[in-house]
Amino acid sequence: MSPVIGQRLPRHDAVLQVTGRSLYGEDIKMPGMLYCKVRRAGIPHARLIEVDTSAAEAIPGVMGVVTAKDVPFNAFGFTHLDQPVMAQDKIRYEGDAIAGVAATSLEVADQAAKAIKIKYEELPAVFDPLEAMKPDAPKVHKDNIPTHFTVVHGDIEKGFAEADKIIEERYTTQFVEHVHIEPHAQLAYYDPTGRLTVWTTVQRPFLVASDLGKVLKMPLSKIRVLTPCIGGGFGGKNEMTTEAIVALLSMKTGRPVKLVFTREEEFTATTVRHPYVMFYKTGVKMDGTITAREVKIISDAGAYVSWGESTLTKALVHAAGPYRIPNVRIEAYLVYTNNNIGGAMRGFGVPQAGYAYECHTDSVARAIGMDPMEFRMKNCVVSGDTLPTGQTLQNATLDEILKKLSSMSGWKVAGGDGR
Repeated sequence: MSPVIGQRLPRHDAVLQVTGRSLYGEDIKMPGMLYCKVRRAGIPHARLIEVDTSAAEAIPGVMGVVTAKDVPFNAFGFTHLDQPVMAQDKIRYEGDAIAGVAATSLEVADQAAKAIKIKYEELPAVFDPLEAMKPDAPKVHKDNIPTHFTVVHGDIEKGFAEADKIIEERYTTQFVEHVHIEPHAQLAYYDPTGRLTVWTTVQRPFLVASDLGKVLKMPLSKIRVLTPCIGGGFGGKNEMTTEAIVALLSMKTGRPVKLVFTREEEFTATTVRHPYVMFYKTGVKMDGTITAREVKIISDAGAYVSWGESTLTKALVHAAGPYRIPNVRIEAYLVYTNNNIGGAMRGFGVPQAGYAYECHTDSVARAIGMDPMEFRMKNCVVSGDTLPTGQTLQNATLDEILKKLSSMSGWKVAGGDGR
């Protein structure tokens, strides 16, 4: 028997956690440390004309201010280099960073950030991804559709022609903020030897190190990213936010610089779960056989792609559901808007698609007067089936699981539909 599997083992950090000795981002401090505040756009869409930092720099206690002109390479992103460290020529959502301030106290840093003057020309904004797809919509970037995927399996028109009934529905999901108890926190120190150390509350320190290397034009051998204990993440601490800003301020001042997000910044300047608009169309015979399913997914990327393309890929793979469907067509679009940036969150695109295809499957079953559980058991995938993506399943046990669920839940006793 394994000494680990199935055993109750103490966590290595348990004693530190319960005695309050674990160090989180807010707890990290260094001698001579400065405090950072970021001036954000506060408007959704505008042409950035001028950033005047003179009033901020004149405030006693302000040790340094940085803007886009201080960034060696002002673009980063997982699949698209479309996100600036600080806005340079255009504001694309209210959380865009405009400037960073380092001061001897948090109060002075906050005062200085507010003293920065921003001259801009406001532009029409678009917040609905369906509207953003129209040719005459305001352009967040040159093209509002950075990604379009299509999956085709079988003959969709033939499948619908064979159906006795066709059911069409529209589903939507909303923005979801991670609301981890601990806000983002960072401390950067560029030491006299030219090495940069960043303590930051991220789930993927190597990704942050890679992005820092790109935007600062530094070799990774001179960058060290450390993660203290993290008070919740759920995907919301998956990528770089303002680490480059505190690093630039440390380079400029020669001192450690620390930034802790406010709760307001967590809601306005960090990533969220992507809202999806999903259109489902299914053809079915009266005996419960699914003949065709067509799906269209529109994902609201927000102002930048971030992890939107990767997330949409996962939704695309699962969009038809775990059902045997001979004819499938799925289209998926990632669309820029002037909303918050969509990023990683638990489930990674699948919760949105799963919600839609299971609700829709219920509707299809009831449209032909069939019990939804029986309908699922009739159509669920089994070993040897091929998914629309071309994957052949091995060791699929969904049919066994559904039978056990039906029995254990008393589905039939509850009235035939489980309600």
